[in-house]
Amino acid sequence: MLSRMCQTAALTDATHRQARSQPRQELTQGLLPNVSLVVPIGPGDLAWQALVGDLTGIGPDAEVLFVGSEREPADFHELVGKHGIACPVRWIATSPGRARQMNVGAGAAIGAYLWFLHCDSRLGVEAIPALDRSLTMHPMAIHYFDLAFLNDGPAATRLNEIGVRVRSHILGMPFGDQGLCLSRVVFERLGRFNEDVAYGEDHLLVWAARRHRLPLRSVGAMISTSGRRYAAGGWLSTTATHLWRTCRQAAPEAWRWLWSRI
Repeated sequence: MLSRMCQTAALTDATHRQARSQPRQELTQGLLPNVSLVVPIGPGDLAWQALVGDLTGIGPDAEVLFVGSEREPADFHELVGKHGIACPVRWIATSPGRARQMNVGAGAAIGAYLWFLHCDSRLGVEAIPALDRSLTMHPMAIHYFDLAFLNDGPAATRLNEIGVRVRSHILGMPFGDQGLCLSRVVFERLGRFNEDVAYGEDHLLVWAARRHRLPLRSVGAMISTSGRRYAAGGWLSTTATHLWRTCRQAAPEAWRWLWSRI
């Protein structure tokens, strides 16, 4: 018990020191200063190309890292240049596996904060300013967005949107498709993403944060994600599979979380 309390206190203190070391005047240099956006990209997935156009609101003091399981596309810099993104944008190639790709991106990032975003996400005009405000107000929190589904999936995904709000706001379990953002210090202390699990590496990171009593904060804005997996696998079957996997993974984590509070 005493050991867990000391670890939590050390994590909180380190995060506060990091936040205090970043002058508030940096916010005048553009949105999301000291933030590295990490986007993992699976084999043959071209959804990231649409996301590029949503990143023009990021200020020059941030950076964007696309971490692909294939080598850099020949037209990558041409596509990025076409949209006039103000901050540096890089492509990093590594072996496949979303958890591994995100860890590699985090290791190559220079920002004090890490924002993990799925490549089939789309950002509305309020997303980046809302995250900027949330990071300023709550520097030690785990930040997440509310979620909507694009029109490339079944209409029933509207029910999934309600489920996401219940899962994240009430049950305290935001997932990776909600654009998790957190301090690098927190990310490293939580042990990074678990590369040994077949799924749910983001889910496990959130449970680790809860055991350390770190706050979870909705940024108050929404991002959209593709519904293509529901179209391909069928809405009912895909939803049932996700629900079963979540419950199966959450059960032991919930027990560990309860034990950590004793």
